[in-house]
Amino acid sequence: MSDTLIKVEGVSKKFCRSLKRSLWYGMQDLGSELLGQRHSRNDQLRLNEFWAVKDVSFELKRGECLGLIGCNGAGKSTLLRMLNGLIKPDSGRIEMRGKIGALIALGAGFNPILSGRENIYVNASIIGLGKREIDKKIDEIIDFAELSEFIDMPVQNYSSGMQVRLGFAVASSLNPDILLLDEVMAVGDMNFAIKCFNRMDRLIKNTAVIFVSHSMPQVSRIASDVLLMERGAALVQGKGVAEGIDAYYGMVDAIPNFALEGAVSIETIAINGEPYVKQPIVVRRLEDLRISCRLQVAPEHRRVSLYLAFYNIEQTNVAEFLEDEPTAIVNRSGNVKVTVTIPRVNFSKGTYSLVVGINDLDTGHILMRIQSAAFFQVIGKRAVWSSFQLEGRLEQLP
Repeated sequence: MSDTLIKVEGVSKKFCRSLKRSLWYGMQDLGSELLGQRHSRNDQLRLNEFWAVKDVSFELKRGECLGLIGCNGAGKSTLLRMLNGLIKPDSGRIEMRGKIGALIALGAGFNPILSGRENIYVNASIIGLGKREIDKKIDEIIDFAELSEFIDMPVQNYSSGMQVRLGFAVASSLNPDILLLDEVMAVGDMNFAIKCFNRMDRLIKNTAVIFVSHSMPQVSRIASDVLLMERGAALVQGKGVAEGIDAYYGMVDAIPNFALEGAVSIETIAINGEPYVKQPIVVRRLEDLRISCRLQVAPEHRRVSLYLAFYNIEQTNVAEFLEDEPTAIVNRSGNVKVTVTIPRVNFSKGTYSLVVGINDLDTGHILMRIQSAAFFQVIGKRAVWSSFQLEGRLEQLP
């Protein structure tokens, strides 16, 4: 028997932006389906329609995890809903083999007026488990979700984090053949995220997993391949996790610069001798990183200091250049030029933004802070998605 559990062939789904037209089109499609003509015009768009998913194909075997990534509105959740059978594709074919565990929307599959315990039995029975099997699993599910005090309370009174904990516990505790997860970690705390990853590490050997997330470190943590979607279509697939994540980072728009009121302005920024204009400057990992700034400083600020911070594409602060004893930059003519050299930059592959701050060294006042003053992209051979990599020496003892 083949280990292929998910097979998607040329799947497309369209929606209508107008509610009235959507209802009318729905009546037309229902009539066509009753007449056996459902797919007669499903490859064409009608007025106000758009493709939420367009001609997507892939296969997923047992033991594989597909990271489904893309910007908001790319079609990821629509594709997951078709895989879970919540909506039908307008064209194409989906084959799913085995039990399916899914957490594709907050609270999806839960009856809000039933208790958490009752919802466990309802969800488990939907995938074909009998009461005896559920009885054996229910304590494990409740313990994993950490909801023993609230398990007999109506789900409508649960917080978003509690709903996610219960949903993931149910979906993953019933030994599914297929696991569909949509932004599971987005509202969970750190301890719960660690528990989820540990469980997925155990499940993935015997399960096909589709994992939707905007967190690339989480995707790189468990995915064996990546499907990057844009406007409903597959933009990158089958090229490996590293290339897929690189392509996703390249799609993210830069955060606009902003400056606090002050008496300093940046005239130019250069990275490794290349003036920054709009496109990220390429820096090779473990090369020296030289950041040069030309500043205009008001004459009353005679001594200033420089502060640099580095943010990844998800706008997490990953490093700072901040001297214990700030070097005094003397303002003699109002035109100040400075260069900071960071030897052997060991950031992981990815795109980083630079924050530049200037303080008055005598008064301690912040004169300027530019967010996203420049961008640079670190390239290298290793596809590691931690913020940076530590250098060390390995020795084998006799």
